[in-house]
This record gives sequence, structure tokens and C-alpha cells, in this order.
Amino acid sequence: MIHTIAPRSGVAFELKRGELLKVIDPMGEQVADLVAFNRHDIGEAISSGRSIDYASRIYLSTGDPIYSNRSGIMLLIREDTVGRHDFLLSPCSAEMFRIIYGDAHPHRGCFGNLAAALAPHGVQPDAIPTAFNVFMNVPIDARTGAIRVEPPLSAAGDYITFEAQMDLLIGLTACSAGQSNNFSYKPIQYEVSAGA
Repeated sequence: MIHTIAPRSGVAFELKRGELLKVIDPMGEQVADLVAFNRHDIGEAISSGRSIDYASRIYLSTGDPIYSNRSGIMLLIREDTVGRHDFLLSPCSAEMFRIIYGDAHPHRGCFGNLAAALAPHGVQPDAIPTAFNVFMNVPIDARTGAIRVEPPLSAAGDYITFEAQMDLLIGLTACSAGQSNNFSYKPIQYEVSAGA
């Protein structure tokens, strides 16, 4: 069954070891922030630092594992039709909208959406890690290290599939940052299925 996350919102759900999570961009150029926690110990969470360190690159795709802060493999990328995702930038937040964009009445962003979705599962806001920003396109200048956010490379129907390597609690959003989504807010879809 395919579930739809409304624009600028988020959800949380359990993903059992061996199950597949397919994240779909139904309309194109829409980012989804994904975080994961060990379902039996939420102190263990997805780690951009460990995942990037062990892969020796910042752009992860098919075949790459996503590690936890305890160096456990949480997810394995099984299939990826885009090949460009971000694992450096934190989830957008009301504070980010105020600091970077000067918004007087900012949206609560992916951080707020994740916090609200994960709270019933016992996850406190301060425990929310840097997300795996599905479809987010963040080029880096090789000389200066400067980053910029460009429109996602995903087209309508593109997807990425993860296989859970442990029982997980997943937080997933349809990103709220205009710059990340080419200044248009669209839904994200996901599907959970049994593994092979």
C-alpha cells in the first residue's frame, strides 16, 4: 500500500528488520527528510558522520549502508533511481527560516514535523539527528567547500528503496524548505513491503 505524506508535513512508523521502505517522489523535485532510530533503544539513531566516514564519500546510493551512532547498520540502500541525496544539512526548522531567510512567522519545518510525529514514540526533539535528505541536491565546491542548494534531480516517479537491517522507528517528511524543492511544496509517498 502506498501512503502519501501531505506537503510540509511528516509521519512516524515502525519498520521491521528485513522490510523494504520505498520513498517515492510522485511529482518530481521534492525532498523527504528521513531519520531512523533503533525501535528497541531510541538512543541508537541514524548517523551522517559515521555513514559518510565509513563510505569515504558524501553522496550515498545503491549498495551503501546507513550506520547508527553506535556503528550498527540501520538501513541498506537497495535501489536508487536518482543517485543524489544529501546527508550533511540538518532538518529545516523555524529557527533556520528565521536565521537564513528572515521569516517573521516561519513554518515549523521538517524538524518540527519530525518532533511532532516522533513524540508519541518517546523521541525528544534534542534527540533528532541530521536526516538523510532523500532527493536533496547539495553540490559542494571542491576548492572552497562552499555548499549551495539546487533543485532536486528527481523526476516524477523516481524512488529510493531501503532495507531495514534492524527493527526501526522511522521519521519521514515532505520537506518544508522552498529552496530545497525548487520553491514548490509537493507530497512524498512511501511504501513498506516484505523483503525478498
